[in-house]
Amino acid sequence: MFQGHNRSDVTEFFLLGFQVPENSRIILFSSFLAAYILTLTGNLMIIMLVSTSRHLHSPMYFFLSHLSFCDIMLSSSINPYLLHITLHNGGRLTCIVQFHFFAFPSGSECLLLTVMSYDRYVAVCKPLHYQTIMVFPLCFVLVILSWTVGLGFGLILTLLLSRLDFCNSGSIDHFFCDFSPLVQLSCSDASVLQIVFFLIGTPELIIDTGIIITTYICIFLAIHRISSTTGKQKAFSTCSSHLAVVCMYYGTLFAIYIFSSGDNSSSINKIVSLIYTVLTPFLNPLIYSLRNKEIRVTMKTHWKKNKVKMLRA
Repeated sequence: MFQGHNRSDVTEFFLLGFQVPENSRIILFSSFLAAYILTLTGNLMIIMLVSTSRHLHSPMYFFLSHLSFCDIMLSSSINPYLLHITLHNGGRLTCIVQFHFFAFPSGSECLLLTVMSYDRYVAVCKPLHYQTIMVFPLCFVLVILSWTVGLGFGLILTLLLSRLDFCNSGSIDHFFCDFSPLVQLSCSDASVLQIVFFLIGTPELIIDTGIIITTYICIFLAIHRISSTTGKQKAFSTCSSHLAVVCMYYGTLFAIYIFSSGDNSSSINKIVSLIYTVLTPFLNPLIYSLRNKEIRVTMKTHWKKNKVKMLRA
């Protein structure tokens, strides 16, 4: 039983980050800064292109713009603090606040990726009925549902975390306030929180993963039935970008669960966490812009228009 002097209402903790020499710190800081700037630039560019280009006003790009906004939120909840912690070889942070703004977009992103997989399923498997199924009211409801569930998931966990007592001497061997490190620092009984996390998180992860796997099995079977090679390539190109993003995002989430224990779990968790908090939001706009012909054409059109305006000015 912990005594009163071992308990505290403190919500600030010292994040160790990456304990490396000064030269390595500068390299890491520069890399994280460049990744953050490019993440904001790439995702804002996609949002701008989708909102201003009429031929991108389709369900797929509507979902993509929300995914980009989600990536901006997720990246902005982690990267500014990551830069500070990396530069100073650690730093104090109000963890409850950061956790909420990390959990909210993370939960929403999982749902948005699931919604996008259903959109690709309808596009490939039911192309003649796509316009009648994926109507704007349905797309709007699916997006609102994704944001609402993500917000609710984040709020529930944040409120339960805020009710815990934390040890005064606590420091976190991580670069952000993740769920497991915070629970481990608690001096009070966290069993209710862990049960709630399991009851909420596990079904969502299983349902989302199940829907994505099922839709892509149907997509691959539909592509396999297409007789022409050109038709197969065209059908696969409509979902290849989304599949790459899903594999990268969900792959890292499952990797964290698999490698969450063991002697080197802290180092492995930090590396894997970097992938889905820093690398994935950075790569998402690159994957969609490089592998999507409509995005590339729209980018070139906007570039030419801006170039003409600059020459005329």
